[in-house]
Amino acid sequence: MGGGVAAAIKRRGGDEIEIEARRHAPLDIGRAVVTSAGRLKCRAVIHAPAVEKPGGRSTPEYVYKATLAALRVAREHGFKSIAFPLMGAGVGGLTPEESVNAMLKAITETGRDLDIYIYVTRQDILERIRVYLKQNNWMEA
Repeated sequence: MGGGVAAAIKRRGGDEIEIEARRHAPLDIGRAVVTSAGRLKCRAVIHAPAVEKPGGRSTPEYVYKATLAALRVAREHGFKSIAFPLMGAGVGGLTPEESVNAMLKAITETGRDLDIYIYVTRQDILERIRVYLKQNNWMEA
């Protein structure tokens, strides 16, 4: 597992998540796999890379494909909800706006049968996303 969110998942969830994930490596963009959740308080972890290699740069297209893959796998496993980080932002180099735009494109194209959450931990980033969503008619002003 690389840096950013992957490192945080390993830190909080434990080594078993990484051990399971490595069995599927390398994982191409547009593919996703499920592992156990380790010590995390969720049913499973879906791994859907938005970079070609750990520490690499992302693109909106990579984020779009990764989001589609994660949603597909969630449905295949009968999940009722899914939580995402801002894929491709941070270590991946995309702006929060680029990330959320690509993610929302995938989400809106695949229907609304899952409860979908995008987690943002920094207040300044959350505010930027709110402004972006309002300006682009994703939410009411």
